[in-house]
Amino acid sequence: MPGTSYGWSQDPAEAVAHAAPMTPSAHPADAVGAPPGYPAGHEPTMIDEQMMPPEYTPTQRDLPVVTATDAQALGPLYVVGDVHGYLDRLCEALYATGLIDSEGHWAAGNARLWFLGDFTDRGPDGIGVIELVMQLSAEAAAAGGYARALMGNHELLLLGAHRFGDTPVNSAAGTASFLAAWRLNGGQTSDMERLQDHHVAWMSRLDAAALTDGHLLLHSDTTAYLEYGTTIDAMNDAVTGILQRGDADECWELFRKFTRRFAFRGESGPQAARELLDTYGGHRVVHGHSPIPYLLGEPGGELGAEQPDRSAVVEGPHVYAEDLAVAMDGGVTMDGKLLVAQLPL
Repeated sequence: MPGTSYGWSQDPAEAVAHAAPMTPSAHPADAVGAPPGYPAGHEPTMIDEQMMPPEYTPTQRDLPVVTATDAQALGPLYVVGDVHGYLDRLCEALYATGLIDSEGHWAAGNARLWFLGDFTDRGPDGIGVIELVMQLSAEAAAAGGYARALMGNHELLLLGAHRFGDTPVNSAAGTASFLAAWRLNGGQTSDMERLQDHHVAWMSRLDAAALTDGHLLLHSDTTAYLEYGTTIDAMNDAVTGILQRGDADECWELFRKFTRRFAFRGESGPQAARELLDTYGGHRVVHGHSPIPYLLGEPGGELGAEQPDRSAVVEGPHVYAEDLAVAMDGGVTMDGKLLVAQLPL
């Protein structure tokens, strides 16, 4: 299925500006005595997310993922790069790897599967992708494996557009809104129309990072994660807390930071990767977000000055930064590949 290429800058969140007057929003007062590993002023909260309706009750769609306690029972580990609504391409890749059967059901027993985020936008069926991931989570757990997912910047964008719409937010580019940014970055009207409460609740609870078999799994190739905590648990809880509080400016800042890219490229890239690994653990960062053709392009200097080298043929994951980073976004939106890979490479 051919993909559609959209132009983007290193920080597309800042590319949206509107003439509507900006309405400052009050941020919660800083808390004191934050637990170790949590950012200053952060106070962990319970799951009372503003992103989900108060009457929401977990259903069979939200079956918890059951993991094996015996390390010997754990199966092989797989990761999936950015999907961006290309459900058919995702099913083809998962079937080719033996993770699902011809009818789209889990077929990999105790295997472990991580999706690195960005399920929606640009492609035709983001909601279908979300529903497949939710289905596989339940089926894999029943078979003794697991299928889990991380929060991508496009999940943050869709959640923000759904909740805040055209509400003005503080942006370095002027007055912006989540809805305008979502439209600019490939938001699909059909996804918004089909978005239901259980999709919102599921996305709102996704972790931002995970450490598995020595691999630090992230969506974005940025060190901005470090601004939200010095342990993975603290950082994940901080991200969830922001979504719970539901402050438009705070959510926008989170989205903006998680939209940054290219931290592991160039001369300073290995050091940036080491900084994350030294803080959160692991020996290699595995990420999506930046398409491999972009990473292979020549440095352009300022934000937004880079052009992808679309002549680059993506054969598989891209290992770089002195072997400390693995890029998994094969550029499915630019006629590239939707990558599924077994770790370690």
